[in-house]
Amino acid sequence: MLEFMAPAKLNLTLEVLARRENGFHEIRSVAQTINLCDTIRFQPGEGVEFSCSDTDWAASESLLARTVNLLREAIGCSRGVLIEVEKRIPLLSGLSGDSSDAAAALRGLNRLWELGLSQEELLGLAARLGSDVTFFLYGGTALLEGRGEAVTSLPPFPHNWVVLVLPPVPRMPGKTARLYSGIRAGHYSDGSITDRLTACLNRGGGMPYSLLFNVFDEVAPVSFPGLESYRQQFLEAGAPEVHLAGSGPVLFSLVRDRAGAEEICQHLSELGLNHYLTDTMTAFEGTGAELL
Repeated sequence: MLEFMAPAKLNLTLEVLARRENGFHEIRSVAQTINLCDTIRFQPGEGVEFSCSDTDWAASESLLARTVNLLREAIGCSRGVLIEVEKRIPLLSGLSGDSSDAAAALRGLNRLWELGLSQEELLGLAARLGSDVTFFLYGGTALLEGRGEAVTSLPPFPHNWVVLVLPPVPRMPGKTARLYSGIRAGHYSDGSITDRLTACLNRGGGMPYSLLFNVFDEVAPVSFPGLESYRQQFLEAGAPEVHLAGSGPVLFSLVRDRAGAEEICQHLSELGLNHYLTDTMTAFEGTGAELL
């Protein structure tokens, strides 16, 4: 049996530059993996079978099933596999757990089936599954451009503790497209916010939280009624800044020391808000294969 970790992702910046003629949006973003991970286990099987610790998860609605089918078709393989998913990343939360699971499947099946596919070949397959899948084959800190499929690794983001809040608002399939449909001309930017963060990373040293940005912060309250109330409670709990994680509804705050993060978590507990404490991670830290 092989075991891979599939980490969640934050968009430290997320700018929309323009809408393309094909309907997709041009973005510029700095993405960061964090130590909230699903665990994906692979072992040989006669057919293709899935199991998951989360009863709300459905293989037919996940990128995992598409990944297995795509890989088998691409290489003309009829081998089977048993895939066990231990979910820790909340479903439909904006943390890209489904895409991360798919990237883990590409690496895991390449190893299990001894396919010998190169990183470039895996990246080509990832691009057919979704933009975020490509990012998770890099991990760590990276610049995302185009639709998000153009990935450039960056110097590691300074280690920070991450407090996540999962507000009790409806989580809807298709929410990302819905948020993009709410973007108007005034929401577009020129990429300079992301440029400032990448320049800061390249220089090294401290990282002001004022550089964090997510365009969806401005449009999400329409799709997630009550979200602003939970953002305010998060701030009142001591969070220095609060932003949407990807397309939400999870909210996050970065904290430099663990004691400060734990104090915020204590206040969130008193408010009865569902929350997680984790930290940032470097590329492939804890995500490699382990033979069990």
